Formats: sequence, structure tokens, C-alpha cells
Amino acid sequence: MPEQVAVVTGASSGIGLYTALGLAQAGMRVVMAGRDRDRTEAARRLVAGRSGSDRIELALADFSRLDEVRRLAMDVLSAGDRIDVLVNNAGLFSPHYRLSADGFELTFAVNHLAPFLLTNLLMERLKASAPARIVTVASEAHRRNRVDISDLTRPRDWTMMRAYGRSKLCNILFTRELASRLDPDEVVATCLHPGVVATGIGQRGGLAELGWRLAKPFMLSPEKGAETPVFIATVPDPKPFHGGYVIRKALAQPDPTALDSGLARRLWDESARLAGL
Repeated sequence: MPEQVAVVTGASSGIGLYTALGLAQAGMRVVMAGRDRDRTEAARRLVAGRSGSDRIELALADFSRLDEVRRLAMDVLSAGDRIDVLVNNAGLFSPHYRLSADGFELTFAVNHLAPFLLTNLLMERLKASAPARIVTVASEAHRRNRVDISDLTRPRDWTMMRAYGRSKLCNILFTRELASRLDPDEVVATCLHPGVVATGIGQRGGLAELGWRLAKPFMLSPEKGAETPVFIATVPDPKPFHGGYVIRKALAQPDPTALDSGLARRLWDESARLAGL
């Protein structure tokens, strides 16, 4: 059997870090993608030390810039001839309305558009490595949200919770449409809710950070949060989870809006236009 290769985004801390560790402990070569070189290198050393693997690699990209997502894809493709697992984990929770370098609302850009682009740029390599898997970290925060295709990039009713919840709804819609375009014998696409995990995602200043810090003692640890993505990435038969939304290692029913196939197709088409695909 050829060596299996996993790419994990947002791997410098939190769920991404412990997902990378779990996959390394499962015997995979792991490419850990992060934004900050020093933090990602520290995470790489931790994973290498705890797993005993010398096949842990570092890759850098700022997901708020689509040109850096493209560069990351090129770096990953040039580093090896296969990708068995792609874990789209990188995410942002912003307490302030901001625009990405490309002029899109930042939470939408980082949480949806960047992994949409990266997945598409790596798709042919994933298919060539079949059977392969795409695992996207969504959230129960998607519930009771709506997506207006005409108002994706600069929503007029922005709040931090709406922005985050909509981006996670986009993750599920993306996964469902992606699955409809894939042969599960080649690539299985799944998304998941990892639980409410005590990561640094909510530590962005202001009242949002205060509330996050107060709630942290009651949240899951990042190690526990990584259990579901590691499970999906390593379960012997992933096909039952194709196109599915997983909570605690079992299929779950998302919000009805996430099941709208027409909306999923329109989101895909608009995302492709925005990403220049």
C-alpha cells in the first residue's frame, strides 16, 4: 500500500492540531497548513514528537487571501503525488465586520470561499489517489440561518453570529453539492459538527471574547473535538457518510435549509464565479 497523505488546514492549534496528531498516529504523512509560521512550526513539532513520525510537514497560507490559497494548493501538489485526505478545518469567528483582501466579508471568505477553492484545486489529485476523503468542519451554528446568493459577499444584515452561522451553513451546502458531483468509490465528502470546543476561535476581543472565555470551562477539549474528523478520515468504510452531516461519529439531520439542493447548486455556481474557477 502506498503511504497515505493527509492535508489539514487550520492546523496550528485547536481541532486542526489534534486532527493532525490523530492522523499522524494513524500512520499518515500529514501536511499541516497554518497562517503563522512560528505557531504552525511549533504545532508541527508537537505532532512529530507525540506521534513519533518524521513525516509531518508544514505549509503556510492566509485563508483571507485567495491568491495564498492558490499558492498553498500549488505547494501541496508539488510536494507529492497523492492526497488521500483533505480536512477543511481552518475557520474564523470575527466580532467585527471586515473585508478580506479580495473584498469579501471576512467570515464568508475564510470559512467557505477559501476551502471551496482549495478543495477544487486539489480535486484531480484526490481523485487520482482514490479512494480519498474530503472532511469539512461545519457547526450546529448553521441552524436557523439563511443564505442569500445575491448578498453573499457584503451582507447588509451582518452580525457576528449570523456571519458565522451562514458560513457554516455554506459548509454543509457545499459538502452536499460536492458529494453529488463525486463518485463515492473515488472520493467521499462529509461534513461534521465537532461539538462546542474550547479553541481560540472566539478570542478576538470585546464582549465576544469575554463570553467565550467564561464559557470555555464547560466546552469540550480540542482533543475531544478532533475525534469526529479523525473518525471520518480513518473509518474503514466512509461511504455511508457520503454527503452527510455527522455529530458524535453518527449521521445527523441538519437544518432543512441545508437540504435545499437548488440552493446548494446556486451557492456552488456563485462561489466558483467569486473564486475565479
